[in-house]
Amino acid sequence: MPSPSTSPGPGGPASTAAGSFRPRPMKLSILTAALQELTPRDLREADPDLAIEEWLAFAAQIGAPNIELSCALHPTQSDVPAAALLDPVANTLDLRKPFTPARAARTQSAMRATGVGLSELGYFDNMLAADEKARATKHELMLRVFDAAVLLHCDAVVGFVGRNPRIGLDANLDMFEEIFVPLLREAKARGLTYLVEQCPMPGWTVSDSWHNQIAYAPGPWIALHRICERHGVGDQFRIHYDPSHAILMGQDSRSVFQYLRDCGYAFLIQRFHVKGQVIDSRGIAAWGYGGQTMQRGDRDGDTPRANPAEQLNAWKKQTVFSEHELPGTARHDPLAYLQNRSVDWLDHQLAARELLDLDPERTYLVLEHEYPKARVQDKALLGPILAGSLAFARAIDEAAAAMYALQHEVLPARGIPAQGFGREAYRT
Repeated sequence: MPSPSTSPGPGGPASTAAGSFRPRPMKLSILTAALQELTPRDLREADPDLAIEEWLAFAAQIGAPNIELSCALHPTQSDVPAAALLDPVANTLDLRKPFTPARAARTQSAMRATGVGLSELGYFDNMLAADEKARATKHELMLRVFDAAVLLHCDAVVGFVGRNPRIGLDANLDMFEEIFVPLLREAKARGLTYLVEQCPMPGWTVSDSWHNQIAYAPGPWIALHRICERHGVGDQFRIHYDPSHAILMGQDSRSVFQYLRDCGYAFLIQRFHVKGQVIDSRGIAAWGYGGQTMQRGDRDGDTPRANPAEQLNAWKKQTVFSEHELPGTARHDPLAYLQNRSVDWLDHQLAARELLDLDPERTYLVLEHEYPKARVQDKALLGPILAGSLAFARAIDEAAAAMYALQHEVLPARGIPAQGFGREAYRT
């Protein structure tokens, strides 16, 4: 029997014994925006860190071993009213005042008491906002998030890059170099990695623009990373991949991962959000993948409507043909997998191991709940739903880990080929 390889590759470190069966599942977590108002607002206002303690206890109750701690501008400070957001954000981590060592100690005590860990901190906002004052407020909060991550011994922050909607995409690359690279320098100084979720955010503005975040796909990721490399912060720029956004844009995960490997950038994806997207074929027939382009009700002519609830109609660019999936809750026509109209979760997790530069046992898989019909703000009602979705995510990843170990380690060590062909990149 050949001796085991000592060098890690796709799928992580080699097995301790050649051909032994040792599946390596990923580390499960959940974004606390899954239940924004777990702690009543009046109690949170008086004691901001109570929200973190109660979410840690809730995570233990539903079987989440880790949380992705959500931060956002306080509702009184945000430039985007909650009524205009498709998926309202959560300021579980309230940073109106800086996070202090005492606050960190309290949070860490709650983590020890509940046995729940911390995968990363998340702050999802437009870091390239056109309005200079609003942008400064967002950057100030992001720096506070960085500082909180350090105090909580967390090595990563996840968020968006964003876009200045008043200028073109090429001009946004220049703005990224001027405005965003300094944030990455601050992350580097603190020993942090900035993980970008790739949502294109089509309804973020009432304009007709679809790409309201410039870091939406592998092509832009590579362009942005090259800018980062020129400034010595390439290691700080990584991707927190969410397959729901790939489906939204007509992509499939295997082809995305293969493209990155072909280009030498398979290292960019470091962690994953677990959230699906279900494409409505009738909506595609009516509007195509550009979504509803006219008569949405978010503006009168070129003037945005004053009522934020009416500005919510800008999201019809997305919602007329798609709906977010909470993993495990949706029934899929198998043909949808072949048409890239739903996430094939098993192949997604298998492809990640086959094509990306990952150590699965150190890779977080973070459940994100944005299924509109189940976004209830009652933990008694929502708890069993999230528990079931977490169980599904854990089981599907364990199945992929077993398949990878069998097909890429156990069988090859015995000279036995795997059966069949499976899904192939660039082919549906």
